[in-house]
Amino acid sequence: MAKGTIAKTVSERADLLPLISEVFRSHGYEGATLALIGKATGLGKGSLYHFFPDGKAQMAAEVLAEIDHWFEVNIFAALRNSDDPAQAISDMTACVDRYFRSGHRVCLVGVIALGASRDIFSSQVADYFSRWNDALAQTLRRAGFSAGVARRRSADALLTIQGALVLARALDDTKVFGQAMVDMKARLLAK
Repeated sequence: MAKGTIAKTVSERADLLPLISEVFRSHGYEGATLALIGKATGLGKGSLYHFFPDGKAQMAAEVLAEIDHWFEVNIFAALRNSDDPAQAISDMTACVDRYFRSGHRVCLVGVIALGASRDIFSSQVADYFSRWNDALAQTLRRAGFSAGVARRRSADALLTIQGALVLARALDDTKVFGQAMVDMKARLLAK
């Protein structure tokens, strides 16, 4: 295969990941059949296997890696590198709201964590939540909180985000998510 063809294939595969991601969000890993993925991408099974030789597991792993990369760049690194804890938390809250479309979009990492496929992707899921928890706790430490308080508040923030996504979806009311983000932001730095 020529070098240009390899680059094109990688680029085309990257273009497929957001489409595949939405199928996993809507149906979970278990319910995301190749037929549903094919319908979303416009590709048949043969083409899907061309891009993802290891099938659905490879698709999910690459989707999770793409999500992880987005969070690393936009949230985790920003929290770790900020000299202004209050601004870092404000930025995190805004990024979370944007990423989850103000509660309209479920957390795919959370969907995988709750599904029967959790064991397949356990290290990716655990690493994602651990790094977020660590980065936020470090930010809270820089804000002057003890290690224990910082860790508890960080875990509470992640619980709030995940719980608010579930409740907003269950009640079909995204205002629940918005209010939870406002309340969480205030709780994180409250003295």
